[in-house]
Formats: sequence, structure tokens, C-alpha cells
Amino acid sequence: MSGKPEVLFVCVHNAGRSQMAAALLAHHAGGAVEVRSAGSAPAGSINPAVREAMAELGLDLAGAVPKKLTTGAVEAADVVITMGCGDACPVFPGKRYLDWQLEDPAGQGIEAVRPIRDEIDRRVRELLSELLPAEAPRR
Repeated sequence: MSGKPEVLFVCVHNAGRSQMAAALLAHHAGGAVEVRSAGSAPAGSINPAVREAMAELGLDLAGAVPKKLTTGAVEAADVVITMGCGDACPVFPGKRYLDWQLEDPAGQGIEAVRPIRDEIDRRVRELLSELLPAEAPRR
């Protein structure tokens, strides 16, 4: 990677896991990483329990909107992290792919979403320490 690393988080609906991961990485990286998220079949809105879980950490997802996964988003990324999108994620040579097996927060309440959020946060911090070893974690 040259310059600012670019990370793309992908899940099916882009309404839970990938939104949490993108918000957490953007927060911890403090602008040092370009962060995007998308879904193979985006939902109409962010999961309310996910919004609540992130608000508990002071992260506001009010402006977040599920986005459709595009080939261009994958091409632009240095690291593509999938979270259950299966074969819908395009694969390009030279990209680093990680598949994070995480429970889907869809249809779950805040009590079930908190541990998913916390595991994503742990993985995001680990990823950040790999992307920016001298600087992470920033916050």
C-alpha cells in the first residue's frame, strides 16, 4: 500500500456489521485510513439496535445509509473485509481479503448486538495496528 490505506467492509445488508466496522475504524484511525462499507443486498436503513449500540460509544450513525457494493469500491480498496456476503463479493488479484465470521445483528436487540460490536471493535483495532503500526491505536 502506498499512501493512505483504503479499507472496504462488506456484509449482505450494510445495515449492521459493516456499518459498525466502518464507523469504528474511521473513529480509531482519525483520518489516517480511507474507510468505506457496502452490502451485496443493501437494506433500506441501519438496524436500530446497531445505531443504539454505537451511540453507547459516542458514535452517531444517524447519517449512515446502506450502500450497494460496486466493483469500483472493491477495486479502490487495499483491504476488503467480508462479513457473510458469500459469493456476491467480487475478487480481484492483488487485494488483501479477510473474512470475519461474525453473528448477524439483524433482528436482534441491543443485548445481542453489544458483544458483536465489541468483537468488531477488537478486530478493527488489530487491523489498524497492522495498517499503521507506528500510530495505532489513535483514540
